Amino acid sequence: MELPFADKASATAAFAEHVNRGKVATYQALGLDIVMGEREGSWFSDAYDTDRRWLNCHCNGGVFNLGHRNREVSAAVRSALDSLDIGNHHLVSPWRAELARRLAATTDGRLPGVVFGVGGGEAIDLALKVARAQTRRTTIVSAVGGYHGHTGLAMATGDPQYRDPFGPQPPGFVQVPFGDLEALARVVDDGTAAVILEAIPATLGMPLPPPGYLRAVGELCRRVGAVFIIDEIQTGLGRTGTMWSHTEDGAEPDMIVTGKGLSGGLVPISATLMTRALHAFFDEQPFVHISTFGGAELGCVAGLAVLDIVERPDFLDRVQRLGSTLEAGLEGLPLVVRRRGLFAGLKFADEAGGMAATQHVISAGVFAIFANNDPSVLQLLPPLTISDDELAWLVQRLQEVLR
Repeated sequence: MELPFADKASATAAFAEHVNRGKVATYQALGLDIVMGEREGSWFSDAYDTDRRWLNCHCNGGVFNLGHRNREVSAAVRSALDSLDIGNHHLVSPWRAELARRLAATTDGRLPGVVFGVGGGEAIDLALKVARAQTRRTTIVSAVGGYHGHTGLAMATGDPQYRDPFGPQPPGFVQVPFGDLEALARVVDDGTAAVILEAIPATLGMPLPPPGYLRAVGELCRRVGAVFIIDEIQTGLGRTGTMWSHTEDGAEPDMIVTGKGLSGGLVPISATLMTRALHAFFDEQPFVHISTFGGAELGCVAGLAVLDIVERPDFLDRVQRLGSTLEAGLEGLPLVVRRRGLFAGLKFADEAGGMAATQHVISAGVFAIFANNDPSVLQLLPPLTISDDELAWLVQRLQEVLR
């Protein structure tokens, strides 16, 4: 496709003028002069310098779990364009119904209700609204350093740096340290509507939950009648070597929120999975929450193609094997590896080590970004479809650069 600007300087200037001047200034200060161009599989190149290319180990937080422009997912959407568009959220949709049925099946029927959205923030907002509506309570408990989005209720669960610039926030939101069950037990009571946690907090630097923690959180919520919501927007759909990361901790959430990788990076779509008791809210209030583009039929086609791939025999086993190979290849480097599947955080001793590593690995052809709420950590999310040879190249480059 022909580029709308003749050179990088013009494209960057227009982006600064009309989209986000602050981003451009930040990237220039960091020496990141990348304009994303051609992309396929594990790689993308610079739009104005095709000799520069990177193995994508950021994957936009898991959007490109199956690589860029996955051929099978692209083919499914391309074929659907002959007969479908987004559809109409007011009407029954067989495509929406089938994707919901398939997602529910991934929970062995524990969470049969599915409500679709466009992005993760919208899906989180919906989860919190339903929890408040069904419990008739208001308090929402989340983790310090966690991240659930930039929209209204989702933003209120996050850290002050993301919400304070916008003035007074809605009341009823409490934060406790991730992994601290005692701290959680001190604030969760019969006034708590929901506890919301990421299965592994990505923006906090991928700290793995302590053994038994997520399971115990669910038990605590059930004792007081609160809803337990697990945010799997980044960790779900195979990223950690299982369909849902929380299953490795024996947790039983009342809701799962998913997004990012659900459409292979082609059509925006997210989903909130919930128990039948919570989903019953919509029996009497069927039009109280709508999303014009949520569950777009083209997005559902993409989502079904994604599930077809992830649910193939040996796919998840291969993710686990590749993750183990990656971790073994990083032995001897001056860092600690936090990893589950191909969801990894490389923690350095220096509090800005991940930020410094970002510049070095990008210069070496590996696109990876530090964790914003813990810049000592470099996030590493290679595509789940990365080849063995590409993984070997990645390990070699990291060894060369980070040593």
